Amino acid sequence: MQKFLKKHRWSILAAGAAIQVLTGIPSAWGVFQKSVCQGYRLDEGDSAMIFSFVICFFGIGCVLGGLLQDKKGPRVAGIAGTVLLGAGFLSAGLWVPAQNPWVFYAAFSAPVGLGCAFLYPAVMSCAQKWYADKKGLATGVIGGAVGISGAVLTALGRWLIGMWGIRGAFCALGAGMLAVCGAACLLLENPKTSACSDTKAKNYTPGQMVKTRQYWLLVAVVALSTPAVLLFSPIIVELAQQRGLSEKAALSCIVVGSVCSAAGRLLMSWLSDKIGRRYTDMLLFAGLCGLSVWFWRAGGWWVLVVYSMLTFCYSGQAAVLPSAVTDLFGPRHTGVNYGFVALGMSAGSVGFPLAARLLHLTAGRHVIAIAAAGVGLVCLFFLKPTQGERL
Repeated sequence: MQKFLKKHRWSILAAGAAIQVLTGIPSAWGVFQKSVCQGYRLDEGDSAMIFSFVICFFGIGCVLGGLLQDKKGPRVAGIAGTVLLGAGFLSAGLWVPAQNPWVFYAAFSAPVGLGCAFLYPAVMSCAQKWYADKKGLATGVIGGAVGISGAVLTALGRWLIGMWGIRGAFCALGAGMLAVCGAACLLLENPKTSACSDTKAKNYTPGQMVKTRQYWLLVAVVALSTPAVLLFSPIIVELAQQRGLSEKAALSCIVVGSVCSAAGRLLMSWLSDKIGRRYTDMLLFAGLCGLSVWFWRAGGWWVLVVYSMLTFCYSGQAAVLPSAVTDLFGPRHTGVNYGFVALGMSAGSVGFPLAARLLHLTAGRHVIAIAAAGVGLVCLFFLKPTQGERL
């Protein structure tokens, strides 16, 4: 396998992209939201929390998946993630009862979030090691697949729900994920030579990393990036309809947003190789803050336009994150280190929606999104390199 991968290292990017196209359920949750409410007799708040808990378990799973990947390699971590991902969808389709959101959280949100988390760091870390000279390119290509997955799963989800209902759609998606992701994971293997590593870089262990100021600033940045998009993506279809769009036009928010997400991941990863990770993220957080103000008052087709630009900025900063972790803390423990940084996503994905619900205000989500993006920009200003070079 090593001989094949050295000759065709693009196959790592192809396998990673194939996996990530089917793991973007958070990007496409809006197309499932209404059907889940009807099929499982849940209210909108409970259904939206399914999405929030998927993101929460993603952050937690990145730590566990990173540890497994560092010990057993990306293939084992990827296969474990595939099993969890498929099991979550099959469980929701086959046996999860109606009117019981907590069972849904346990049977679907937990394994799906953990499964995506096992897969994402395994793919990203493996690709960065094969493309140590072009980390931004590697994360951009795979990150672009994450963005496109929203459009793919939206189209696929609508078709499957129309044919077999929400339970049948979950079963079909689960079976497809097991087959495609399982096959792609067989290609995941770290290079055995040390050429993929930067010998000049200091490699921080997780214990050393969490003692640094940069780690806590980066966790805060990750948490503060979530409200601008994740507070609205589960309800974007309903929100767009309330602001004047037809149902068909409202659904296009997911598709166009996914295309912009893919563009953000590709372009911002490339830009970060040119001007640095920190300056790229500062531009993106400024965009999140300003666009969140605009989104508060947007109506009609402007909802689609502004939401798509928000997804561009949010996905762009998410794509820069794996490379930033490697640049700050070295490549040796990048899988588990990324997992510890992704805990900020867990905190933000659950904490901010709960705060929005406690405010009991229509404007609560918008106020939180604007404030969080502004504070995140300040945190980035104080984020300095650890390796003596530009971040």
